[in-house]
Amino acid sequence: MAKNNTNSKQGFTIIEVVLVLAIAGLIFLMVFVALPALQRSQRDTQRRNDMSRVDTSLVQYQTNNSNKANNLPPAGTWKGNTSYPTNCNSNSACLFIRDYMNSGAAGENTVNSFTDPDGNPYSLVITSNWGENANISWDKVSGENATLTGDATNGYTINTGYFSEHTIFVVPGGKCDGEYVKKSERRHFAILYRLEGAGVYCIDDQ
Repeated sequence: MAKNNTNSKQGFTIIEVVLVLAIAGLIFLMVFVALPALQRSQRDTQRRNDMSRVDTSLVQYQTNNSNKANNLPPAGTWKGNTSYPTNCNSNSACLFIRDYMNSGAAGENTVNSFTDPDGNPYSLVITSNWGENANISWDKVSGENATLTGDATNGYTINTGYFSEHTIFVVPGGKCDGEYVKKSERRHFAILYRLEGAGVYCIDDQ
């Protein structure tokens, strides 16, 4: 009498193996596509937080300088660096970064901690006060490509598609309108910064 072979085992078919590999490949592809986008989003979130710090610090500046005209820093530009110059002299942008964004440390060997999440130091442009002028003016940060574009009627924004200039624009006398800054009262201000993955971020004190 014949006996059934109960020890026989059936392996995976070629179709099953290919299907498993295809699913695994799809999962890996989704991870590799989604991860960079998630990292960009996280960096942009940090940049928004940094711009909020600038906003809060400008309000603090106004409180500390209530006896000055407009209570806001005068126009100036500072090219970001990982260490401070020994003396900012009268450079308003350098003084603001030093005194309000980096704990007031101005020593020759002091490390600048106010940096973009990608590790590069922020540069700062403070324009003329729009509330006092028919138009705003600014000096381009040396070696940088980021400049404002637009006009007094339609507003200004950062004109480049690149975020890598790491330049913060402060516009005294301005207010935000989406990615643009428009004219407001001279005591107000707006802040513009180009994000890595989501256009220009604008925040103001209003």
